[in-house]
Amino acid sequence: MTESIPALELRGISKRFGAVQALSEVDFSVGQGEVVALVGDNGAGKSTLVKVMSGIYEPDEGEYRFGGEVVNVKGPQFAADLGVATVYQDLALADNLDVVGNLFLGHELTSPGPQLDETGMEHRAHELLSTLSTTIPSIRTEVASLSGGQRQQVAIARSLLGDPKVVLLDEPTAALGVPQTRQVLDLILRLKDRGLGVVVITHNMADAFEVADRIHVLYLGRGNGDFQAADATREDVVGAITGLRTNGKASA
Repeated sequence: MTESIPALELRGISKRFGAVQALSEVDFSVGQGEVVALVGDNGAGKSTLVKVMSGIYEPDEGEYRFGGEVVNVKGPQFAADLGVATVYQDLALADNLDVVGNLFLGHELTSPGPQLDETGMEHRAHELLSTLSTTIPSIRTEVASLSGGQRQQVAIARSLLGDPKVVLLDEPTAALGVPQTRQVLDLILRLKDRGLGVVVITHNMADAFEVADRIHVLYLGRGNGDFQAADATREDVVGAITGLRTNGKASA
């Protein structure tokens, strides 16, 4: 992790849906080569905050900064072009296609003329998956036959084709077994080693403490603690999640 300007920073973000105040003056940041776990109970505002980061929602108030510059993110494609990639929990993979087909779905490479550049896509897929040290047996394996952990690896690899600076991962280890979870956590650490900012939305405290540099807690739509994972205890974080602690201090 560097001590420079954050790769992505939100300042004073508020978002309302009718009478519901989903977010209230939330500050959040992730640096280059840093993993930040975003945690909180159901209804805490995690999904809304991620949708602000990914461009799905525009905040009612606050600043969105990318590389230190204030930007007005107008939609998911704008965020993606900016350098923010999002991997949602449903992964959006096509089971009937192989790994290469899924990696380039909607962004296929073409040769001169109307033909797909199968060789070029295979080469790029092999190169990317090799650098990430994935456990996928073959780039021509149908995604339907892959394990949950391998499917998650394909989805994360696909997000990297646009050379993002920040990757948002929504519950990447949900419903995975122990070996598959290990594969995904190792991949998150490799993303960090590549200098990417990684935001991991998770309910799993063990995963958060294992891979995150910082753990950011939301409680009822507000920031309720930003912990250095190496210095915090699980009791500290759970207390902030449940409201027993307010910004790191025990509630009266």
